[in-house]
Amino acid sequence: MKHSSILPGKFVPTFQFNAHYASEIRKESVSFGVNIFKGKISTEQVFPYPSVLNSEQAQFLQELVGPVSKFFLEVNNANTNDTLGKVEDETMEGLKDMGAFGLQVPVEHGGLGLSNTQYARLVEIVGLHDLGVGITLGAHQSIGFKGILLFGTDEQKKKYLPKLASGETIAAFCLTETASGSDAASIKTTAVKKGKNYILNGGKLWISNGGMAEIFTVFAKTDTGKKDKITAFIVERKFGGVSHGPPEKKMGIKASNTAEVYFDNVKVPAENVLGEVGDGFKVAMNILNNGRFGMAAALSGTMIGAISKAVDHAANRTQFGSKIHHYGLIQEKIATMAMMQYVTESMAYIVSGNMDTGASEFQIEAAISKVFASEAAWYVTDECIQILGGMGYMQETGIERVMRDLRIFRIFEGTNDILRLFIALTGIQKAGNYLKNLQTIMKNPLNNPGTVMEQVMKRAKRKLGIATNLSLRNVTHPDLITSGELVVKAVDHFGASIEDLLLKYRKEIINQQFLLKKVADAAIDIYAMTVVISRASRALDQRHPAAQHEKVLCETWCLEAFARITNNLNALKSESSMQVISNMKAISKELVAKGGVVANHPLGF
Repeated sequence: MKHSSILPGKFVPTFQFNAHYASEIRKESVSFGVNIFKGKISTEQVFPYPSVLNSEQAQFLQELVGPVSKFFLEVNNANTNDTLGKVEDETMEGLKDMGAFGLQVPVEHGGLGLSNTQYARLVEIVGLHDLGVGITLGAHQSIGFKGILLFGTDEQKKKYLPKLASGETIAAFCLTETASGSDAASIKTTAVKKGKNYILNGGKLWISNGGMAEIFTVFAKTDTGKKDKITAFIVERKFGGVSHGPPEKKMGIKASNTAEVYFDNVKVPAENVLGEVGDGFKVAMNILNNGRFGMAAALSGTMIGAISKAVDHAANRTQFGSKIHHYGLIQEKIATMAMMQYVTESMAYIVSGNMDTGASEFQIEAAISKVFASEAAWYVTDECIQILGGMGYMQETGIERVMRDLRIFRIFEGTNDILRLFIALTGIQKAGNYLKNLQTIMKNPLNNPGTVMEQVMKRAKRKLGIATNLSLRNVTHPDLITSGELVVKAVDHFGASIEDLLLKYRKEIINQQFLLKKVADAAIDIYAMTVVISRASRALDQRHPAAQHEKVLCETWCLEAFARITNNLNALKSESSMQVISNMKAISKELVAKGGVVANHPLGF
């Protein structure tokens, strides 16, 4: 593949989430996330806010919401699950009876056949009540056997899905190893072809459902003739040679089973290869990308529960002669909590809606939703505890359990740090390819004079501080035009900043992680602004009862997000920011060299 002079050399950052998307995109992308890196706005996947359920799907979902909510209120006991370190047997059987283990399995294979949007709504209810149960269900179907749904042959689907859908067999996703977390390419588990079988050897770490699963999606190195590549396999415990360690003792999600899983000369039939030999990385990344919207939906539900507790306490707690909800500091907390939940929920259902309408390019948006949701839920729950004060710290309120449960969400299924690099570098690479194409056109301006003039005018306007031709006016409700204009300004600034970074650092941009974090944070805020404008516009257009409330949520979020975006983008080239980065590198280097804190104790001993 030829490379751009803007971004020369082989573009292979050493982290898990880049490889599958490193090939050059030759057709025009409709991904909003991809296009902002080019300084462009593509509205196809964000406006109008998706309404993807037909009447039959909506009715079926409504019929499910009531019983599922009632089950979690009356049968499941999150505190008991947490204390026992397992989901109670009664709860497990009830979930199986409801079909909760096969929500998205097609009806012909014994499941409920739910769309992504329907699935998101039910997962939201689970997240509201018990994240431990949520992980048990999610590890089973969101990642555990999702590969069979996405890549399985007809024979594999017929063989495995019915029992998985009923919960008769439980699934687990086996990727992480002791020496390979975010860097999945460094896995050591091997699968050697012998006759009609592969002989699987190795071990996997921190596997959700690992101690109870009968079916495993396992990733192992295989010899393809040229070099070792990763291949995905469907492995049954009954093949023999599969064992597991004791349940891990964890900070949170104690109700979910987490254990090491070992493979000792396991004979895996060749027909149990999932996807193509050597395509395991592609399989893994697609599974993870397809499941991230569910995490945002679940954590949206978690935030709803925390907000309800905080609001109830603020409305009834009297201090200094007034209910505490009258005080500005409490009002600020409640309002910020509401905005974060609104953004998270908006992201979850716009991504699931995109998937349901057949979108193939939503990787950046899905990663954004995971990062934002996991950090927003942590913030909201922390502020809930603060509002409740000492009561929030006590076990009886249940919030301390929620906070313990939440901490893992910023780590698993792609740490937020790695996902920020994925967001930034994926977008930057697409921008590099885009700029390379522009360079080609510029070399032969007579072949495409319109494009040349467009680029010349755009750059001239940027230099003069004049707005470019970007606009959201035709898709935004009139009451939100001002918020839409903030997005336009942000995207224009963002695109110019990415171009400057590429020109300055070229292929070395992959090593500028301090700057890439700021790029990712700006991209996350731009996407967040856009999805809430889309959702609030729909509410205003359809005159929802809470439309004016949504309008205020949207306006406030956009004002604050725009300020953050401006600060992050300005910091990419400010001298003070560069000095801070240099100092941080030096501080870190000294601490690592000493093995801890370097500064002398103030007492001198």
